[in-house]
Amino acid sequence: MDEITQGIAQAFDLIVTLNPDMLEIAALSLYISLSATIIAAIIAIPAGGLIHFHEFRGKQALIVIIQTLYSVPTVVVGLFLYLLISKSGPLGVLGLLFTPQGMILGQTVLIVPIMLGLVISALSGIDKSISDTLVSLGATSFQKILEILKEARYAILSAVVLGFGRAIAEVGVAMMIGGNIRGHTRVLTTAITLETGMGDFGLSIALGIILLSVALVVVIVLNIITSGFPPESRQIPGGPSG
Repeated sequence: MDEITQGIAQAFDLIVTLNPDMLEIAALSLYISLSATIIAAIIAIPAGGLIHFHEFRGKQALIVIIQTLYSVPTVVVGLFLYLLISKSGPLGVLGLLFTPQGMILGQTVLIVPIMLGLVISALSGIDKSISDTLVSLGATSFQKILEILKEARYAILSAVVLGFGRAIAEVGVAMMIGGNIRGHTRVLTTAITLETGMGDFGLSIALGIILLSVALVVVIVLNIITSGFPPESRQIPGGPSG
């Protein structure tokens, strides 16, 4: 019990004094996760629109596969990317292994299916009468797509926020691709794992508090976004498991 009390006291001391190591780890975590989220959004939003607005053979099967990837184990993604970007891998010449850029790639691969599935669900949840009304008013296909995207903007923003939350909280890809190198690829989740194993509970708790604070901010932002939904459609569609 004394160890826990001392750890909590040390954690608050580190936070109040703005410990440089702690701030460096937190800043790198935010940089990697935000970068991955932006890249994933650039990929997932247009791709989700493309899948939703076009009919093709195997469309439903593709959506099922995307939804299945919601809960893919992070270590599986880490293993796949490790083999891909290691020195002996096909992309080894890029030198991405054990770099922040490699971690951004890993988190992007991890959260793209989540964002993609949620964007498709968001667009599918728009009342079809809106599309019919736009067509009857003489809107072009491009104008119709823009208006439907506008109607679904809150759900799409929710997908982006959820993707960020998934990215910053994951540990498998960060550990396997980043290597948890101090001052280079050490992020909140990997640092907590390492420091706990080393018995440095003060820093672990401090980093845990920061991670929980980020999670709280994500939830608050998500609630602010979803408050913009009409009353009948405020439930987030098809959230990821795990």
